[in-house]
Amino acid sequence: MPHTFHPTILREYDIRGIIGETLSAADARAIGQAFGTRVRNNGGSTVCVGWDGRLSSPMLAEALIEGLVATGCQVRAVGRGPTPMLYYAAKARGADGGIMVTGSHNPPNHNGFKMVLAGKPFFGPDIKDLGRIAASGDYASGQGAASADDIADEYAGRLAKDFDGERGLNVVWDCGNGAAGEIVGKLTRLLPGHHTVLFGTIDGNFPNHHPDPTEPHNLVDLQKAVADLGADIGIAFDGDGDRIGVIDGQGRILWGDQILVILAEDLLKTRPGATIIADVKASKVFFDEVARLGGTAIMGRTGHSLIKTQMAEIGAPLAGEMSGHIFFADRYYGFDDALYAAVRLLGIVGRWPKQSLADRKDQLPHMVNTPELRFDCAEDKKFQVVAEVRERLAASGACVNSIDGVRVDTADGWWLLRASNTQAVLVARCEAADRAGLGRLRAELEAQLLASGVELPV
Repeated sequence: MPHTFHPTILREYDIRGIIGETLSAADARAIGQAFGTRVRNNGGSTVCVGWDGRLSSPMLAEALIEGLVATGCQVRAVGRGPTPMLYYAAKARGADGGIMVTGSHNPPNHNGFKMVLAGKPFFGPDIKDLGRIAASGDYASGQGAASADDIADEYAGRLAKDFDGERGLNVVWDCGNGAAGEIVGKLTRLLPGHHTVLFGTIDGNFPNHHPDPTEPHNLVDLQKAVADLGADIGIAFDGDGDRIGVIDGQGRILWGDQILVILAEDLLKTRPGATIIADVKASKVFFDEVARLGGTAIMGRTGHSLIKTQMAEIGAPLAGEMSGHIFFADRYYGFDDALYAAVRLLGIVGRWPKQSLADRKDQLPHMVNTPELRFDCAEDKKFQVVAEVRERLAASGACVNSIDGVRVDTADGWWLLRASNTQAVLVARCEAADRAGLGRLRAELEAQLLASGVELPV
């Protein structure tokens, strides 16, 4: 039967909705049928399916699998776990496609789907095509089947395999009751050192704190534990384990671009001159440091699917986003895996004979910046505002990078304005060498927004 999705759920990088309002089991079944049709039309038949720890995920996964089976697909249900475990399963099993049921770091009553097809990210026009297939009801049909494929121990073993530290560390892991908890429990038993796991029980109510490591208030428990235990490092994950947060031994946060600098420094020792990608929100420090270390730094558009695609196109071995997505194609598979990034980071710190992570953070050039500023802007207006700002800047002769929104370089530093591809919001950030320069950058940003009838929140 034809099926129409709520117009808000088919997003740029994935499918997201609110259970009982914009997303239901019927939607999940139609997604299974539409995606299964794409798989079959592509000459494939095998699809791996995984799900996170949200209360609605088993229900959605069951309906999704029903839809896939109805198209003649052979489904391997890899079970509950983090999104990168699903990506790993699709690679390890040579599957033709993969779907993860996950709400990522969104509120507990949200859920959604992330997909891969033929080993590549499935996003943008492909996701819109699922809506077209469902609306037409033109599904493939056949005698499919589903089977369980518990890959958790294999995945944990693969993660641990690439630990190359010379000593174990005192590590605190904060799983935030998200989908990474069970794998972290298995992983820590395979790694040397002393490991303390916080909130490792998977619970879709997220009773301790919300699993989003980009928000400092979600890292308070981890900071306290690192201090109480005298730990070398703290690691945090988002709800589906594809984004990482890091705390040094002094309880200070290392942001995504700072983590990426440390990973890049190590990688460039074995791959001199390598190209490393960071998204448009990354600090100038990242680009300067990679150049100083002999690498080639490239600025990419924000979005995990876009970054993975760009990595594959240019053969970059490493990439990252300010949001904590870290992508390794060096000794790994090129997808965003926060658990794997953690293993590589622990290996690096475990090879430093006299230096701590806090010491390395102190060596990074110091900049002052705003946090990521996100403010509501209507879906039909957000891209128009960015376009208007871009036109005014071009007319003024400003130094502008337009790869993703507008990133403006001045003598003080830089500021960014872009439209979110997943929400009805505008995103802004400013960075300067000192507070006075930051104030001037923010004033420039505010003036441009006011000229388009938008007020920047205090």
